[in-house]
Formats: sequence, C-alpha cells, structure tokens
Amino acid sequence: MITSPAFAGKRYAVLGLARSGLASVDTLLASGAEVTAWDGREDARAAVEGRATIADPLSIDLAGFDGMVVSPGVPLNRHPIAAHARSAGVPIIGDIELFAQARASLPPHKVVAITGTNGKSTTTSLVHHIVKEAGFPTVMGGNIGLPILGQPPLSEGGVYVLELSSYQIDLTYSLHADLAAFINLSPDHLDRYDGYEGYAASKARLFQMQQAGQFSVFGCGDEDTRRIAAEIAASRPEGDVAVVDPAALTGQADWPSLQGPHNLQNAAIAVAMAKRLGIAEPVWRAALASFVGLPHRMERVAEANGVLFINDSKATNPASTAPALGAWPRVHWILGGLPKGDDLDACAPYFSHVVQAYTIGEAGPRFAKILEPVMPVQRSEMLCDAVRQAMDAAEPGDVVMLSPACASFDQFRDFEARGDSFRQIVTALIDEKGAAA
Repeated sequence: MITSPAFAGKRYAVLGLARSGLASVDTLLASGAEVTAWDGREDARAAVEGRATIADPLSIDLAGFDGMVVSPGVPLNRHPIAAHARSAGVPIIGDIELFAQARASLPPHKVVAITGTNGKSTTTSLVHHIVKEAGFPTVMGGNIGLPILGQPPLSEGGVYVLELSSYQIDLTYSLHADLAAFINLSPDHLDRYDGYEGYAASKARLFQMQQAGQFSVFGCGDEDTRRIAAEIAASRPEGDVAVVDPAALTGQADWPSLQGPHNLQNAAIAVAMAKRLGIAEPVWRAALASFVGLPHRMERVAEANGVLFINDSKATNPASTAPALGAWPRVHWILGGLPKGDDLDACAPYFSHVVQAYTIGEAGPRFAKILEPVMPVQRSEMLCDAVRQAMDAAEPGDVVMLSPACASFDQFRDFEARGDSFRQIVTALIDEKGAAA
C-alpha cells in the first residue's frame, strides 16, 4: 500500500468502509495516524476493529481532527456529516486527497487524471495500456480497479493513471495532476449538485488544481466541454491546454476495441497524453491496436451466423448509449431498466441505425411509446425474451446489442450482473441453435 510520513501523529475520522474507505484506514494506520472509523454495516466495522477506534463521527466531537475522510458515495449536499465537520473546522476529504498529500514522499512520478460524464473508464484503461506498453511502471485506480492507496507505490518514473468521478473531485483539493483530461459533459448525478452548472463546476475543479506546465486535454464533442477548455486556457500558458481533433487521428479501422466516433475521441485524448509523456508514435499505435475493451462497455461477446453480439450494459444513461448506436449501421437494440430520465433524445441522431428495438424493465413501456413512431419495437419485458427475439430477427451483418440507457436496479444487482446475464443468455442460445441445426 501507499504510506506517508505526512500522516504520522495526526487524527482522522473515516466514514464508509467499502473499498476506498478501507484502503484509507489501512494507509493512515500504517503511516502512524490515529483513526476513528465507522460504517453502518457491522461486518464492515469488524474489518477494522482492534486497529481503529469504532465510533460514528456524527456522535463525537471532531474538534482537533486533521481530516474527515468520507466515501465518494456519501451525498455531501444531504448528509449531516458535512455540517458536523465544518462546524468543527475539519476538512472533508477523500482517498484521492490522501494520495495527493502522500505524493511528496513517493519516488518521482507523474499523475494522469481523467474525468467526464461518459467514456472515463475506457479512456483511463486505454491510457494505462499505452503507458504500460511503453515500458513505464504504472498502476490504474480511482473510480476504476483497486483503490489507489491500496496499491504498491511505483518506482521512479512511474505513472499513476486515475479515473475520477465528480464525487471524488469534490473531496480533493491538492492533486495537481501532471496530465488531466476532460472527455465530455452531459447532465448526470444532478441530485448531488445545485443544477447542471454545479455538476459542471465540480468537474472543472480538477483543472483548476493544476499548475503552470501541467497539461490539460479536452474533448470537442459538446459545447460545455469546449467552454470549460476555453476558460482554463485563458489562465494557463500557451501549450498547456489542448482540444483534440479526432478527425486528424487516422487508423481506427485497425483498433477492433475502439470502434465508433466516441472511441475515436477517446483515442485522440489518450494519444495527446501519450505524446505529452514522450511516447513514440509506433508504440502508441501498436497499443491502440492491442487494446482490449472493458467488460460491459461495447464488449464483443460472440459472433454467430454473421451476427455480432455486443454487451454495453455499462451504458446507464441515453448519452452513454448514443455512441454505441452510432458505431454500427444495423443494430437490434435491447434497452430499458430503471430510467434516469423520461426521454431518449441523446440517442435520436442514431435512430436510423436501429433495425428494431426490444424494450425491457421498468422503463420498457415508456421507451416503447417514444420509439414506436420511428422504428419497429418489441415490448419484451425480460432480457432473456429480448435476446431470443433479437437473435431470431437478426440477419448476417447485423449487431444485437444490449445498451440499456438505464440503471439496472429494477431487475439486476448492478450493471455488471446485467451484462453477465446477457453474456450467459447469448452463449446458451447460440449453443441451443447449434445443437438444433
């Protein structure tokens, strides 16, 4: 794990003992800090019992504590811990801020930080892959993979690649990322912010923490991201801020896991960062070709009888689904679940790519009414029925794709469980048809 003398002899409270909270406790204790920890789950508290003081921070006097470490999942706009900590003059921070404070005691390194509404995980994984292929010591963490504090510190010249959600940025104040990327912006998580502008401002803070000489790269696909890029550029030296031009990046046909216009932009951002890190073109081009996409994000599950099956379960809102629809010209689209909104407007530019839609879950009836005037729709209700119907209707050259544009919680534990179920159903039906042939 990462430790630092910066925490020695200090007092911290930690609220939330899932992955990042537990890693924070471990780092602080190993660094010589005194820790009071709490989680509503008894089994989570048991994991630190005997090492940390077990107490709900809402029930104790926080005066004199050096930090109130909270999980990114704690809604600071509603949870009473925010007012309680502020009244005691205690900074409210997260594990990324602890990492930022520990950096001074780590071997010389660089930090790459990536945010945006959609595409963060793919771009973060791609940058990490390119850096690894270039021979740099590297780890990936933040909102993806293992908590960054729980990973071994890198040797000199290492690159820490972080995916950061707005929630994590809200709890971070001194990261000073050497390279930072803002992919895109669309409404999301508005229950945590004072409207869309509050959400946008949260993302922009990542770049406001940077210093002269550090690099910022922005996507070009939406007006709000370009506006924030211009605002950041106005206060930074020339050359420190770039907006990518995906059309200038050639060779996408050779990158099987990076298809679609959105992935061309993701690749352009990753390449801009690779160049800034001094990685040569033959290295990053080979890495783009060898990159394997993330599970549940435009994941190629199978191909049978000329039909490609795509698991895009990670697309939990229409803005995330839209690029997947744009990536193929003939799509049998399985969508629905627990809706995050009432419309599919973000997907409308690609409705012409849809051969037929198959609606499932709580959003099914609403989505069917939206789509029936513009395309054939099957009201499938259940995922297994939708996959079977789509498989029966698909012709060679077509794509059967689960890209729900919804959260999963009406029928599945999470988007991973939904994607796993899709994968299993596809495999079973292909086997069944093969046996019957």
